[in-house]
Amino acid sequence: MTSMPSNVATRPRKSIDGWRWVGRLFLALMLFYTAVPMIWMLITSIKSGFAAMQFPPQWWPNEPTLASYYKLLDPTSSVGNDFLRFFWNSLFVSVSTTILAVIVAVPAAYAFSRFDFPGRKFLFFTVLLRNMFPAVIFLVPLFILMRLLGLVNTHGSLVLTYLTFGLPLAIWLLKGFYDNIPHQLEQAARIDGASRFQAFILIVMPLSAPGIIATAIYSFIGAWNEYIFAYTFLNKNDQLTLPIGIQRFFSENTTDFPGLMAASFMMSVPVVVLFLLLQRYFVRALTEGAVKH
Repeated sequence: MTSMPSNVATRPRKSIDGWRWVGRLFLALMLFYTAVPMIWMLITSIKSGFAAMQFPPQWWPNEPTLASYYKLLDPTSSVGNDFLRFFWNSLFVSVSTTILAVIVAVPAAYAFSRFDFPGRKFLFFTVLLRNMFPAVIFLVPLFILMRLLGLVNTHGSLVLTYLTFGLPLAIWLLKGFYDNIPHQLEQAARIDGASRFQAFILIVMPLSAPGIIATAIYSFIGAWNEYIFAYTFLNKNDQLTLPIGIQRFFSENTTDFPGLMAASFMMSVPVVVLFLLLQRYFVRALTEGAVKH
């Protein structure tokens, strides 16, 4: 039996290794592109006002200071009082949106996955249809609706709006995840005397935990970072969320670059930490929800 020439055998291997190095280089460039703004934001936030205005810029301050953070976290100062109020407003809206999104998306996705009812496919694709259009075209109709409901200048208007835009993808993610959970597990629980609801709670829910966590991450990040609808629906200073509060902070403190960077960095930290802690669940939900066994 003739053996394969060594140059033929090694050529595909070298090609694969080459593409791997290209992928690693691309990931390194993307990491550099995303990490450098965060690093520069942090470095600027610990500079004095004079050092932040110098040109050429100081890559590391000669006298680092946390004065900007103390100012933002001091509830007795006007800036700190406003920042903390905006922070808690954003946290309330984001957590409320996340909880409601999970409560609604979990049974909806389970129903699309397990039950066969008239118009099931049409209704499912109708849910996804909303994501085909940019969110800004719904701005005026939603504002009119919120005004008729008396929800303008309330956090309820933001929660309802964020649910409108977050639920389609949340339902799609969870449905794909439920499709990969074998029906036999629920049938075995039903045979042992469990009701459908008990089988769902005891069998399906624990197995779908990564998908639920991914849905929660997606809903929280979307609500935390949203700007356009919050800017349109909220006018009262005590109701503003953090993106709008920082925008006003920028307009009122255009020369306080360390304070601006400290506020921006503190807004970015919760989302980054949340995603880093739970990223494996998010990736698992995307892969398992997209691939059918």
